[in-house]
Amino acid sequence: MFEPAQTVFQDAGVFSVHSLAIAAAVTVAFTTLARRMRGVTTSGAFAGAVVCFLIYMGAGPGGFLALVSVFALTWITTRWGYPQKQNLGTAEKREGRRASQVLANLGVAAVCALLNALRGGHAIYLLAMAAALSEAAADTVSSEVGQASSEKSRLITTWEWVPAGTDGGVSAAGTLAGIAAAVVVSLVCAIARLLPWRWTGIAVTAAVAGTVADSYMGAWLERRGLLNNDSVNFLSTLVAVGVAWLLV
Repeated sequence: MFEPAQTVFQDAGVFSVHSLAIAAAVTVAFTTLARRMRGVTTSGAFAGAVVCFLIYMGAGPGGFLALVSVFALTWITTRWGYPQKQNLGTAEKREGRRASQVLANLGVAAVCALLNALRGGHAIYLLAMAAALSEAAADTVSSEVGQASSEKSRLITTWEWVPAGTDGGVSAAGTLAGIAAAVVVSLVCAIARLLPWRWTGIAVTAAVAGTVADSYMGAWLERRGLLNNDSVNFLSTLVAVGVAWLLV
């Protein structure tokens, strides 16, 4: 029987001053660093602090390590090939991601971590968190690498050529990079004992399914103005969680 690593809640048994202090210290250090690295704006730092605190409290140091892996992957790939992205008009603002972007990508994972804590530690919630984090990394990495490696992509619904960065556009380089990102985050979760090793394939599969759903929603709904990018990102993490639950 798989026994996930203990969370701060489980270690303390209550919302003790000690457990809250640890989570708060880690949160302040991480969000301060993220802001100094211009990974997030000021509003994004506050949103990230909420996400970080919930994930640390709900999934322990392992959950925080998984969150750091997502941040590292997205920070690196966002800055890779930046001049070309500027030419395409798709470059992320140098100030970093806003609160709405942070919550759209990581909010579902934070809720899963919270549910894990409130329900006394259930592996299914940690799997859902891992799938959501892996999808968030895969989605951002695939988009950023795709835009940096080519000026064109294929629209996932019709397979016609469109400018890189078009909603619903996919590329071979971006797709492979996204899958690799999902694998990395899922492996971090397994190494940190958030998941049994046999579930890493489920987390990766769910993450990839979420990114595919993201591309379809981008092509069908975002391009028509029915959804914005934050809504699509939020829904795609929900898709990843749903697929993970079905597969397990």
